[in-house]
Amino acid sequence: MSLTPDDVKRIARLARIETSDAEALATQARLNTIFDLIAAMQSVNTDGVAPMAHAQDVTQRLRDDAVTETDRHAAFQAIAPAVENGLYLVPKVIE
Repeated sequence: MSLTPDDVKRIARLARIETSDAEALATQARLNTIFDLIAAMQSVNTDGVAPMAHAQDVTQRLRDDAVTETDRHAAFQAIAPAVENGLYLVPKVIE
């Protein structure tokens, strides 16, 4: 797939980007280079290659899922300006 300068200008107009003719030509060349790279990558035979998430077989060490903080809910509720049924009350901002 290759783009024409008119294609680039149309895409720029859709994106609400103002471009000059010189910018459109430069952008066309860069986009066509990207499309050529994509075409080259798609032409590679990948039969028998398993999909992978990472190039190396690594795993992340995980920590134990243990509570490390104490429950300070009551202390925070005690200093709050307005509390009801364990919830913080705030001023109404939408009518």
